[in-house]
Amino acid sequence: MELLENPHIRLRALEPEDLEFLYTWENDTRMWRNGDTVSPYSRYALKQYIAESHRGVYELKQLRLMIVEKAGGRTVGMIDLYEVDFHHQRAGVGILIADAARRQGMATQALELMTDYAFRFLKLHQLYAYIGQTNIASQTLFVRCGFVQSALLKDWIVTADGYEDVGVYQLRK
Repeated sequence: MELLENPHIRLRALEPEDLEFLYTWENDTRMWRNGDTVSPYSRYALKQYIAESHRGVYELKQLRLMIVEKAGGRTVGMIDLYEVDFHHQRAGVGILIADAARRQGMATQALELMTDYAFRFLKLHQLYAYIGQTNIASQTLFVRCGFVQSALLKDWIVTADGYEDVGVYQLRK
């Protein structure tokens, strides 16, 4: 079996054909509270992002892979390593699954594949994720995959109702 696949899904590099997926998902304002996005991305900016992705994780300090269902080839989401720090051997990890593909086990499989890749191939020592306290689905996913909440950042993100605490979840090799 390949490093970035299992019998059901595979993680693959960005392709020009992914532009519309990225445009839709990056501009979904419901997701902005989970990251640092504060304004929409243009198709032009995303085309440039895709074009530069060939430079690789060592140069860009990030890696985005598309999650593809092997049966039928449907693209169902994306998973990222970000803030990759090879000196301290750590990286953040984030994941997005399209609404139509949720609750089918693909996020768990993708996170397990990415974790294996990060630890075995990139030789990282730990992965971490920042997860809002109201994002129960993400908390459940990361805990299911072995991550442990190691800190709670109080009033970390602004919401329509005020502030929300964010848990820091870590998985160490």
